[in-house]
Amino acid sequence: MDSKFDYLLKFIILGDSSVGKTNILSAFKDGTFNDKLEPSIGVEFISKNIEIDDTIFRLQIWDTAGQENFLSMTRVYFRNSSCALIVYDITEKRSFEHVKFWITELKKEVPDSIIIVLIGNKNDMDDKRVISYEDGNNFAKEHKMLFFETSAKKKNNIENIFVESVKCINLNIKKGIYNLYDDSCGVKLYKNKKTIELEEIYDDVELSYLHEKKKVKKKRKKKCCHNS
Repeated sequence: MDSKFDYLLKFIILGDSSVGKTNILSAFKDGTFNDKLEPSIGVEFISKNIEIDDTIFRLQIWDTAGQENFLSMTRVYFRNSSCALIVYDITEKRSFEHVKFWITELKKEVPDSIIIVLIGNKNDMDDKRVISYEDGNNFAKEHKMLFFETSAKKKNNIENIFVESVKCINLNIKKGIYNLYDDSCGVKLYKNKKTIELEEIYDDVELSYLHEKKKVKKKRKKKCCHNS
């Protein structure tokens, strides 16, 4: 993993359970796909570099559980994000209708400068489509969001989501929209620190994530015992 970068960006990905959030991240990170994934519990994160205009951006992308019963825990991870990806399944009407809910929950926690991207996933299943491209695109325009249809399975448009999002962030940096010395904007400047060791950044993140995941596992175990 290349440890040299100019900016560290925090991305959050959210949406209902089973819309394909984790597979979108896997497809972006290393081109893999798993059609037997269990629903995410709590949060996970991946990291990957993108280079735009000779500037290297390190993306730290947080994958959140889609179940509402985990929302009180995962909501804290929405904070300090520069970009949010909201995913729905084009074959599942409720996941599209629920996008408004995710926007509302997101905006309770994030800065006004956040870039929001709407993603209609599973467009390889066009024969089962219930949400048209026009429906998704019009919704995105109405709410001032970027819009993409994707297939994590076929790798359709996956790279474009992240490249175009980073281009928008890069443009905002040039416009001076972010306070780069305030973590709340989700953009951290590491100029003149290109040899920084990533472990220094991720140690605290990993400890926080492990702590929260441990709490979720305890809650799940208690629930199972109650139902038995």
